[in-house]
This record gives sequence, structure tokens and C-alpha cells, in this order.
Amino acid sequence: MENLVIPKSIAIILDGNGRWAERRNLPRAMGHKAGCEALEKTVEDCVRLGVDCLTVYAFSTENWKRSVVEVSALMKLLRFYMVKLIDVANKNNVKAVMIGDESRFDPDIRKGIQKLVDATSKNTGMTFAFAINYGGRDEIKRAIEHIVDDAGAGVISKENINEELISSYLDTKNLPDPDLLIRTSGELRVSNFLLWQIAYSEFYITDTLWPDFDKEELLKAVESYSKRQRRFGGR
Repeated sequence: MENLVIPKSIAIILDGNGRWAERRNLPRAMGHKAGCEALEKTVEDCVRLGVDCLTVYAFSTENWKRSVVEVSALMKLLRFYMVKLIDVANKNNVKAVMIGDESRFDPDIRKGIQKLVDATSKNTGMTFAFAINYGGRDEIKRAIEHIVDDAGAGVISKENINEELISSYLDTKNLPDPDLLIRTSGELRVSNFLLWQIAYSEFYITDTLWPDFDKEELLKAVESYSKRQRRFGGR
């Protein structure tokens, strides 16, 4: 494709798993399973396109409010895919990292997350950041707490506090801000995702439900991005 500009960093809000399942008269858990399979393919598609960083919103701080049955099914899938993603990531030279607060997860899930991160830490290709038990407001709150602690301990002073310092206290401190934010299922909101980081991201909304998101849909998003003129507040 001519004149295709590949975003260095893409973020995706994975939305529509439940509706995908309901339209097929399937349990919502089956929608989440199909969503995990779509994610595997998207990771590989982004690698082939030459994306440097892919960040996905997999489980938010608000998702705990869902039914016990659905949350339990999601935790079961998380346990399974933390293991499976090791092979997917290593096959594609992908480095996996987590953003979010893992303290609420059961010990075996935290161990699985660490195993995935450790097993892919030496990979030198695309970075794949998965946001679980993540919320933009919670991330900023935790960053402020650490800044206050360090200021109190004399590690930093009030005069040091600027945008760069705040960014260095966020979960994404080692990740680039997204050039392109994709949201599936047609919803027109950011749902508490990367509130600090998407200040100048380009948005792309598709009606496609996440389990149906494929390479063709990804290319549509990139093609749309390629036509944008990014000014970052300038002219």
C-alpha cells in the first residue's frame, strides 16, 4: 500500500467480547476466549507491520464490578493466556510487559504475569504492553503517592516536578505515548485508559466487535492514521 505511515505505538481498547457472544447465543466467557484469539493474531500482525509498541486494555479497575461468574471466567482465561503468550511472544521476538496494579490478583496469577515478563525480557522486537487491573485515574493516583513520598524523603523537590517527571512515575514510564488509539465496538469514549498518555493520540473508532478484529481492520485503522496531519497543538 502506497504512502502508508506506520504508527510507532498503537493502543487498543478491546471492546465487544460480550456482545459478540450474545449475538451468537453463547456464554460471555466464549466471547472473551474469542477475544484472546483475536489478540494473538493482532500481536503478530503488528509485528509484521513494523509497530514498535502495542498496548492493549484487557481488564480495567472497573471490570471487577461485573458478575462473579464473568470475572471468574476472565481470571481463568488470564491464567491460561499468560502461559500461551510466552510462546506467541518468543516466536515473534516480542517483549511483554504489564501495566496496572497486580496486587489484587491471586498469587498464582501474579506469578504467571512475572513468568511471562521474565521469559520475554530479552526479546528485542516489538514491546507488547497488556493493561490488566488498570485504570488511568488509578495510575495517576499511584504516581502522585510515589512523588509525594519521594518529595518527603528529599529525593525530589517541588521545583523538579514537570511533565517529564510525572511521566517517569507512571506505569508506562518505559513506553512511548500512543500515536494511534483504536477502539472497537463503536463506543465513543476512552473508558479511563491511558488518560495522561493519549493527550495527542489520533483516535480510530470501528464498529467491529473485538473478536472480529483482524488484519484488514488493523490496516483500515493505519490507513486512516496515514491521512492525518499531526500538529501537537501547533500549526
